[in-house]
Amino acid sequence: MAATEYHVALIVGAGSGLSASLARLFAGEGMRVALAARHADKLADLSSGLGAEAFACDAAEASDVARLFEAVEKKIGAPDVVVYNASARARGPLIDLAPSQVEEALAIGAFGGFLVAQQAARRMLAKGKGAILFTGASASVKGYPQSAPFAMGKFALRGLAQSIARELAPQGIHVAHFVIDGAIRNPGRNEPPDRPDSMLDPDAIAATYLHVLKQPRSAWTWEVELRPWVEKF
Repeated sequence: MAATEYHVALIVGAGSGLSASLARLFAGEGMRVALAARHADKLADLSSGLGAEAFACDAAEASDVARLFEAVEKKIGAPDVVVYNASARARGPLIDLAPSQVEEALAIGAFGGFLVAQQAARRMLAKGKGAILFTGASASVKGYPQSAPFAMGKFALRGLAQSIARELAPQGIHVAHFVIDGAIRNPGRNEPPDRPDSMLDPDAIAATYLHVLKQPRSAWTWEVELRPWVEKF
């Protein structure tokens, strides 16, 4: 079975790092691209350079997510590739964490992923095809001290991806989770000259997302781990 062709991509939690690399790659593959973030104005340069559409959306708000999908569908068509790239952190010792900050981290890190996947699946199931991709982290599989809220959100997102992959794959929807196990190079954050390629290149990560999208359904993967060559397992 040949790989599915995709035409409209939506990236939720877009910014200047990995999501920018994904947007450029998807656009280069001929897809129409929609970018969503809490503050759409920060996407102006990226969207204008690609001819992409930018939308404001709080991924943790069900009504916002529903409006986002309706707006994207009306503007460029129903997305057949959806990437959930949003996350939030609350750092500190367990006993000092503010419950409100933990609640926000979980809402964006995990609940938002559910809301986005639900809206995406409703549209993809009607067509019998599509792909939902989740960006995870080291914290998806191992918790670090003073970072419990981030780990809680990423563990939950991974569980969501694993569950709906089993549910939706037999119906033609490819669900995949990417464990990004290391720091990502981005504007303003680069590795020192004496440690070349010690950070993940966002363009290289994006290439793996595209590779997964192009997998024939007879050999789909649900999870990929990516790390720089010097990263400890």
